[in-house]
Order: sequence, then structure tokens, then C-alpha cells
Amino acid sequence: MSERAAAHLGENVRQLRESRGLTQQQIATIAGVPRPTWANLESGLANPTLAVLIRVANALQVRLEELISPPRTGAQHYPVATLPTRRRGKVEVRKLLPDPIPGLELERLELKPGASMTGIPHTPGTREYLTCERGAIELSVTGRSWALEPGDVVVFRGDQRHGYRNPGRTTAVAYSVISFAPVAGDP
Repeated sequence: MSERAAAHLGENVRQLRESRGLTQQQIATIAGVPRPTWANLESGLANPTLAVLIRVANALQVRLEELISPPRTGAQHYPVATLPTRRRGKVEVRKLLPDPIPGLELERLELKPGASMTGIPHTPGTREYLTCERGAIELSVTGRSWALEPGDVVVFRGDQRHGYRNPGRTTAVAYSVISFAPVAGDP
């Protein structure tokens, strides 16, 4: 385990235990590991086995990924320049969730006048929710089109061919919420 992951593990395990109001002895008992093992995990220097990590995750009722991810604070500010952004021609797409949430993606689309973008079909069973915030957006999904004005929402299967276009003379802004279908084996 890398030093960084071990440090994340230590901080996360401590924060999660404290948020549940438990002592190291209490949570170690629940997890079925010796208290010194738990203390070593919280030290940020541990290199636990997968079996120990699974016991810890189950005792804290979190996914394994949450144990080694960067620790979460009560609140964190993300300046707009730090959010992942990509450009596709005259379209700027910015992610609105700085931390990944399994199965969910939120994006802000800004389309200059006349701009268009072809969407990439997602995995089968995915749902997409598109809402127009400003200007006008034309959404096409497998040969059918909708004209969205501010406040309008279209829900569609995201596993189909789709595209976005700004038919207006001013910049348009839309928000896309993508709810991915669960992958077999995910809880």
C-alpha cells in the first residue's frame, strides 16, 4: 500500500469511527480485529491485508474505496477553475461533482450560438436528464427532437444516439444528469 493510501486509510478510519461515537476497542470488537491492529490502522502507517480491510469496511458500513480515498472534510470549496472541464468545438462541458459518486454524473454544458455536440451513448440502461437553464437547446435522440426553453427538462435513455444544439443567437446553458445503470455485481 502506498504511503499516501495508508495515510488516507488512517485518517478515514479515525474519522468514521469517531463519527459513530465508538472507541477503538468497541469498533475493533465489531470488526473482529485486535485493538492494536485498529490503532495501527489509525496511525496512517499500516499495510493491512485485504481481509482486514474488508472487515474494517463492513464494521464501518462503507465501501472499500471510501477507506483509501482522500479524506472528506465537513465542507470543501472548489473554485470553478479546479473542476474538470473539456471543450468540444464551441461547447464547454464542466463536471459539477468534484468527488465521484458511483452511478451518477452531473455536467454543465455551455453552447455558443450555433454550437452543437454529439453525445456518446452510455452503457445500456442509463437515463439522462437534460434541463435548459438559459437560452435554447435542441436535443435530438435517435431521430426525434425536442426544443428546450429555460426550465424545460427531457428525460431519455442515455444508451441511444443523441446530440445537443444551440439554435439561438445567445449562449445557451444546460445541465445534464446522467444516472448510469448498475453494473452486475455492484451493491
